[in-house]
Amino acid sequence: MSVATASPVVRRLAGTLPLPVLAPVLATLAALGLGVGLIAATGTPVTAAILAFWDGMVGSTFGIGASINRGVALALVGLGFIFANRANLTNVGGEGQIAFGGMVATAVALRGAASLPAGLAVAVPLAAGAATGAVWGGLAGILKVKRGTNEVISTLLLTFIALLVVYWSVQSENLLRQPKTSAATLPESLELPAPTRLPTLSTDPSSPLHIGVLLAAVATVAVGVALARSALGVRLRAVGLSELASRRAGIRDGALVVLALTVAGALGGLAGAIMLQGELWVLKAGFSSGYGFDGLVVGLLSRGSAVAVVAGALFFGFLRSGGIAMEISAGVPAAVVLLIQGLIVILIAGSVILTGAGRER
Repeated sequence: MSVATASPVVRRLAGTLPLPVLAPVLATLAALGLGVGLIAATGTPVTAAILAFWDGMVGSTFGIGASINRGVALALVGLGFIFANRANLTNVGGEGQIAFGGMVATAVALRGAASLPAGLAVAVPLAAGAATGAVWGGLAGILKVKRGTNEVISTLLLTFIALLVVYWSVQSENLLRQPKTSAATLPESLELPAPTRLPTLSTDPSSPLHIGVLLAAVATVAVGVALARSALGVRLRAVGLSELASRRAGIRDGALVVLALTVAGALGGLAGAIMLQGELWVLKAGFSSGYGFDGLVVGLLSRGSAVAVVAGALFFGFLRSGGIAMEISAGVPAAVVLLIQGLIVILIAGSVILTGAGRER
């Protein structure tokens, strides 16, 4: 269908939006349309599902706050991805970095951080989570520099190790599992002490919006400036274009590779700490719940722009909230919700490729 024969809404969009923006918007609308068809195929009333989806996203202060909080974790992982990708590195280990960072932040919060002065009780677990993620990401960088290990393989395999360590930690009472009081005691940690939890930003007690938003904003500015307006960004780009040429120009390419993956890991670990200290408050196996992989998609679709990472993270954060509400309130199967999210990702990515928007300028 050409623009000339399209609906008035599409023609209006085509006349006001540039193609790199218009194509993903139309792809999203197409994916949502296919999603409505899938929902109808399950026998779920479409109207009820749409209302539940909308209510879960923006129908309450709780929904809005929870959606933004989810976007925070996705944004941090996406920012880490584009930072490493500037050096032509692909960090697919966000899920493991979230898991390990969240686990260590929980351990620090439960083992003494609550007794620290105000502010430090929150900051120390956050710093511990970020440092753990940095070590986990930096390890992949060292393997690449010293042994030539592809970072896609190493970060992915390190993710499986991290997820299993988290599982072990909540299964063992010698580690982080809460004491068993009955056969019904769940394999999870104790609740984080109140002093170690992130302060909320809203005066509305029903809103979970917390200061993680501010941390993500600072990280966005820092990554954006570093990549676009600093010598570090130029060096990373030089390494990404040609390690040999950058080495001949006197750039320490090995150190930059380790640094890039270390920063990516630190942002992932910080995301895990924020998730635990912000809303979850209890460490469970699988708490990372695919945020690392969704953050990877956000980074891929952003084309290296920190601002685009934030926009994509918020989009996926609200999408997650709406999908959860559809599943709980309207009875839409979880598999259908995941399928709709996958359709959106595939169609948006396809539209970017077909329009040539993904090419470097």
